[in-house]
Amino acid sequence: MDDLRVPPGPGAPHGITVPAAELTEQFSRSSGPGGQGVNTTDSRVQLSLDLAATSALDDAQRALALAALASRLNGNVLAISASEERSQRQNRILARERLAELLREAVIPHLERRPTKPSRGAKRRRLDAKKRRGEVKQQRQRPRSD
Repeated sequence: MDDLRVPPGPGAPHGITVPAAELTEQFSRSSGPGGQGVNTTDSRVQLSLDLAATSALDDAQRALALAALASRLNGNVLAISASEERSQRQNRILARERLAELLREAVIPHLERRPTKPSRGAKRRRLDAKKRRGEVKQQRQRPRSD
């Protein structure tokens, strides 16, 4: 098994390389497609990574990843499963792609929104649009009989 490479992106400008020794793969029988071989081959792949112990992330990235993936963690271990394909090899590739994508999204720093107010022109345009809409609706009423 090769090292897992996460492409560069926000929060990881040079990408992330997870050493193969830190990844744990487990195989089991899949309930998905497989025909006659479904009960005899271990095609389901579960890929695990201990986020607290990995050397691939620096302290800032580790904190972001632990916070972003908290609901998916079992302790500090992130586990990904893949069983869609018939072959173990394809499921291994899928699991690695999913783990790379999760890590890439998890290390993106989240910027706080700076509160702003609508401009005077924006307020005026909004009120003018409301007034025009009210006039259109006013025109739909039946004329008075006076």
